[in-house]
Amino acid sequence: MTIYEQSNSSNAYLEMDLLRFTTAGSVDDGKSTLIGRLLYDSKAIFEDQLDAIEQASLNRGEDGVNLALLTDGLRAEREQGITIDVAYRYFATPKRKFIIADTPGHVQYTRNMVTGASTADLAVVLIDARHGVLTQSKRHGFIASLLRIPHVVVAVNKMDLVEFSQEVFAKIEREYTAFSAKLDITDITFIPVSALKGDNVVDRSEHMDWYHGPTFLHHLEHVNIASDRNLIDFRFPVQAVIRPHQNFRGYAGTIVSGVIRPKEEVMALPSGKTSRIKEVTTFEGDLGEAGAGTPVVITIEDEIDISRGDMLVRPGNIPQVDNEVGAMICWMSEEPLDRNRHYVLQHSTREVKAFVDEVSYRVDVDTLHREDADTLQLNDIGRVQITTAQPLFFDPYRVNQETGAFILVDPFSHNTVAAGMIRGATRTAEEVGERAAHLSRSALQEARKELRSPNVVWEGLNIPREEREAAGKHGAAVVWFTGLSGSGKTTVARVLERRLFGAGVKTMLLDGDYVRHGLCGDLGFSASDRAENIRRVGEVARLFFEQGSVVLCTFVSPYSEDRARARALVPESRFFEIFVDVDLDTARDRDPKGLYAKSDQGEIANLTGVTSPYEAPANPELMLKTADMSIEEAADVVLEALKSAGIIKSNHAI
Repeated sequence: MTIYEQSNSSNAYLEMDLLRFTTAGSVDDGKSTLIGRLLYDSKAIFEDQLDAIEQASLNRGEDGVNLALLTDGLRAEREQGITIDVAYRYFATPKRKFIIADTPGHVQYTRNMVTGASTADLAVVLIDARHGVLTQSKRHGFIASLLRIPHVVVAVNKMDLVEFSQEVFAKIEREYTAFSAKLDITDITFIPVSALKGDNVVDRSEHMDWYHGPTFLHHLEHVNIASDRNLIDFRFPVQAVIRPHQNFRGYAGTIVSGVIRPKEEVMALPSGKTSRIKEVTTFEGDLGEAGAGTPVVITIEDEIDISRGDMLVRPGNIPQVDNEVGAMICWMSEEPLDRNRHYVLQHSTREVKAFVDEVSYRVDVDTLHREDADTLQLNDIGRVQITTAQPLFFDPYRVNQETGAFILVDPFSHNTVAAGMIRGATRTAEEVGERAAHLSRSALQEARKELRSPNVVWEGLNIPREEREAAGKHGAAVVWFTGLSGSGKTTVARVLERRLFGAGVKTMLLDGDYVRHGLCGDLGFSASDRAENIRRVGEVARLFFEQGSVVLCTFVSPYSEDRARARALVPESRFFEIFVDVDLDTARDRDPKGLYAKSDQGEIANLTGVTSPYEAPANPELMLKTADMSIEEAADVVLEALKSAGIIKSNHAI
């Protein structure tokens, strides 16, 4: 049976969901065999393919059909029995279409794994049950985390060679779970399999009745990838200008994220000029709406100078525009990185001349430690600072993989020398603050509309905040304490709350530990999880604010943009950003939770101020230097600010 015969019709096949996944692991862990078994047992192999691998197996003198040969397409691979290049395979089941990238396991082919995994929705890391978690297993997990692949499957293979032992599987699961906790991996699933025998690949194993999870194919068919797509940030890189005659001018390209509709306002970058969408059309006709991944031709109502490499966005939701970026790159060339020459940076449909100004560090992917480096060699992964001749229109890779990725090309050989993931613009703290201030309240409100659940109507509050404030005889406010761990945020807020409560002021203290024990217990500490944590806290703070309380929020909240979103939820005069400022050495000496010590020992991967950035407020309402003042003095400063703003009446006995 062919893959097309498994679908009810060709149209049904075309409309099926598509999952891209990559496989990786150490040499001889059985990646190619697993894929071969998957294709074979799901009836996705054509007869001529099966005849070819049967003949190849016979020529190699093997007993039976070597299913790994389905993906090992290069002659060198077949002779050595290993995978060297990235092998892509396509197949489908009645539930979903698949594109598989089978990547090599050798250390020297790290660049190939980066290539295969760059567009993946899911990564499969194979571990040989006999050998357990090896350095390469960790390396591939790190790369999956670096590329922000949202779903990871750890397939513990060759279970038949360890007598299908539950204890062996459980030990590997515990060890890899502990390792992955240091990475930015949000969804990880462990499946015991025997690729050679077919156990738990397509059909459930009769030898592992202790395993109650899904088979490998069942998980691939049902893992939810729809929520992984960015449907908020509309980004349309212009690939070509379509001018079949003088009465038509359209802009062709693929919508890489977000959704657009006719009549909506758009802005053209870099000009900054605005217009409205006239038509969104395809070869088959006009569309009422088009989303991420859709190739379209867009026409607008006004004559604006737009060409290839420009980008259409929403005026209230623009990407960062800068010619200096910080990025993580994987070096793919035999020639080392040369900081004294230029490269061509290809970002979406834009090509610009670029210089790598600085190599901040190189990552030892075996230990995850950072190493000082002046250059990068083949397969090295490192953090760099890049300057481009013309500005890029980008989002951080953690927010939007489509506009956060790029490649570097040698302008003379035209070889791709590096693949990169943009971390953000290279800015001073003041410039970051200006960018956060630039985010208009209307833009943030528009973004929130996109996030709302469908068919939910805001009914309005039963008792307006103004009535509650009058009854409580004080104003409502959100007091947001931000700063490094150990700066004293929570300590000051606790003293402040006690004094406010004693004077009859309604208060609520929201602290990071409180919310992560319940409301945000499902979140980690990656950049995206931190952003979601602050989003939730901001919404809760708004509810308590509308209830008439003085809400004290104590969160590291390292990103200015996240704090700006929290600020936009309440009236401007009712939000007080308090920057609790201490130097890193003072915070280390205090270390109330032992986080810095754990970070130094490698137990914490993303500690703000050490291994993760902190964007200090540029224009906070207050700055508390807790290294130079007592806790009581710091609380006094905040109280005086609340009194000056009229939140607390001067006659309150505090």
